[in-house]
Amino acid sequence: MTVKLATDRRLANAPGHEADSPKKQRSQTGLRLFAGSANRKLAEAVCASLGTELGDATVDQFADGETCVKINENIRGTDIFIFQPTFPPATNLMELLVMIDAARRASAGRVTAVIPYFGYQRQDRKDQPRVPITAKLVANLITTAGADRVMAMDLHSAQIQGFFDIPFDHLYAAPVLVDYYLHLKIPNLIAVAPDIGSVKMARAYAKRLSVGLAIVDKRRPSPDAVEMMNVIGDVDGKNVVIFDDVVSTGSTLVEAAEALKRAGARDIYAACTHAVLCGDAVERIARSSVRELIVTDSIPHDPKRLGQSIKVHSVAGLLAEAIRRIHDEESLSSLFI
Repeated sequence: MTVKLATDRRLANAPGHEADSPKKQRSQTGLRLFAGSANRKLAEAVCASLGTELGDATVDQFADGETCVKINENIRGTDIFIFQPTFPPATNLMELLVMIDAARRASAGRVTAVIPYFGYQRQDRKDQPRVPITAKLVANLITTAGADRVMAMDLHSAQIQGFFDIPFDHLYAAPVLVDYYLHLKIPNLIAVAPDIGSVKMARAYAKRLSVGLAIVDKRRPSPDAVEMMNVIGDVDGKNVVIFDDVVSTGSTLVEAAEALKRAGARDIYAACTHAVLCGDAVERIARSSVRELIVTDSIPHDPKRLGQSIKVHSVAGLLAEAIRRIHDEESLSSLFI
């Protein structure tokens, strides 16, 4: 036995002999993507882009409302991606945690949580006395559940990446949104940040579109109320496109559009990655000065409810490419160029 082991070591070190690398081993074990109930349509589109089928898993609830998950196939040693945005209700977050735990206990080789929309992301700091940092709490829950890696898109604050002690891939919907406006070829265009916190993102869009940048100074007297003050930059006689990460009640977007109109802007367009659209947000936007709002399918919506002023563009191809690169141990950097 000693001689055989020594011989095996010599063979492994011999020229021309390549030991199985982690990348090769992972490719051999394959990639499987499982989805919760939050956005199965997008998950299926991602699988179609990857050329694979959605993993077989039962995601349901008991009569008392508790989340119940069962993975119906062998995933031992497999590279697993759990696809689940965590917008309200909280059941979506619970499904993600339970599915991660199920995959870990089924001896998955690696578990990556794919979260197109990261819920609770706007609670990322203590801006008042005696309030929680809920985004950090959610990060701890995902890590404790057993995720090895996390992928999310267009976080409200980039600092959330630092809440995780595991690798975090932050994707941007910019390639999808920028391509749309490049094809429109809107003359005399300028990019607008609806508040100070969105300046960095809007500047990146302005650079990609090769246009100027303006900023709307926003003050928020209460969590769901917005009071617009001043427009910083020249928008008089120009077509504008407002870029933001989340549209929830629509207050920021609508008030920004009105402020831009008062400043002399012509046609007003808007683009937002995550369309939460609470309450009467759709109706408010339809009645506003916004000519057209472009959103992604990170959060599912009935097209009939959105009407003609809100159009949905899919990020399935972008997510699929990121998943493929993670699986093949390739760089994601070129997706951000």
